[in-house]
Amino acid sequence: MAKLIDLSHARILVSNDDGIEAEGIRVLEAIARTISDDVWVVAPATEQSGVSHSLSLHMPVRVLPLGEKRFAVTGSPTDAVLMAVSHLMKDAPPALCLSGVNRGGNLAEDVTYSGTVAAAMEATLLGVPAIAFSQTYRDPADIKWRVAERYAPDIIRKLAKVAWPADVLYNVNFPDVEPDQVAAVIPTVQGRRDIVGRLHERVDPRGRPYFWIGPLGHHTKEYPETGTDIVAMREQKISVTPIGMDMTHYKTLDMLRDGGLK
Repeated sequence: MAKLIDLSHARILVSNDDGIEAEGIRVLEAIARTISDDVWVVAPATEQSGVSHSLSLHMPVRVLPLGEKRFAVTGSPTDAVLMAVSHLMKDAPPALCLSGVNRGGNLAEDVTYSGTVAAAMEATLLGVPAIAFSQTYRDPADIKWRVAERYAPDIIRKLAKVAWPADVLYNVNFPDVEPDQVAAVIPTVQGRRDIVGRLHERVDPRGRPYFWIGPLGHHTKEYPETGTDIVAMREQKISVTPIGMDMTHYKTLDMLRDGGLK
């Protein structure tokens, strides 16, 4: 069932995958405080980039209080959101979960690896509307957090007024430009890239090979070619992509129902 979100007295949960001491979560906490005075920060104690929607099943998860409504969790982003909604905030669950702002974009197939998006996914599964925010960059010494500071509050308020399906989260990416250079805020579809050059082979001092799994290498193809989150970044636009939790491929399902399994 779709619903609107009343932000007037909303309890907001802020999480991420870069860790509770990351600059991006400080930015997002400040953004949340422009909307509500009831903001909770519950995030991984250390960086958890690329862990996707992993859940800690074979080790204990500890909650470390760091201040009023501020907690570090020794686990994944999924652990952090689960702990927040099901334990720390169980008496009054959040009306909204904000994840990020991630240091680096979460575009196209990044969504399947991203701990930032996974935090929003876990909130969605727990019945809490969620938005993931990510800031693309080329120069690690100049990450333009000021783009999120300028545009995220308005994006949050506008999305709260849209009928929000229960199984949908929003994935928002900011282009690597100054705030005044942002061309638009647009709805997009999740892109797709053919990636090469991600594995980096090395040799250790004893002559044994090992590998680093590096950042995304060069892409040889993008599809679709228009309307995607990737294209939006090139066009200096902020992308807002609705991501559904139902991963059923309905065309194939119809084929199977029409006799594909006979």
